Amino acid sequence: MSDVFSTLEQQASYGVGRQMGEQLAANPFEGIDISAVQAGLADAFEGKESAVSMEDLQVAFTEISRRLQEAQEAAADAASAEGESFLAENAKRDGVVVTDSGLQYEVLVQGEGEKPTHESTVRTHYHGTFINGDVFDSSVTRGQPAEFPVSGVIAGWTEALQLMPVGTKLKLFVPHHLAYGERGAGASIPPFSTLVFEVELLDII
Repeated sequence: MSDVFSTLEQQASYGVGRQMGEQLAANPFEGIDISAVQAGLADAFEGKESAVSMEDLQVAFTEISRRLQEAQEAAADAASAEGESFLAENAKRDGVVVTDSGLQYEVLVQGEGEKPTHESTVRTHYHGTFINGDVFDSSVTRGQPAEFPVSGVIAGWTEALQLMPVGTKLKLFVPHHLAYGERGAGASIPPFSTLVFEVELLDII
């Protein structure tokens, strides 16, 4: 039991505040003032009149929203440009194949088995990173192969899997328009991200 918050009510109250803090940390803005957040929370809970007029609150919310959108657009533009530059250089390397869609791949292991179709379900091992090498997902690390329909994954994977006889291992370089595009994927993959995968086709189920 906590030495600071000893009763169930205190612990539950702390938990509420902790959850709110985690939500704020996941969606922060530059200059956020936690003491002002706490004051607003306390005033609202106690039914006090707002220390900031509704007009000023609206102006502040609008401006912060504009700044956040501007920062997101700048980050997306930078990610797009960085990905395009990476792919342009990567395409020059020996062994890298560029398809009509813009997908790039190199063969690490050439298998001899059957190739899946668009309607197939497959079992694979994969290791996914950003172009800087940071890992965002890996069945290899988890030690558990992944099973999914060929048609149920990102476009770059759908295309690549149909090129792979069972037993093949490819390194994929997936431009954003064949990955998660301008929306990204939750908090783990930002918009306009170029992704790199090592994919091994283990079986067609």
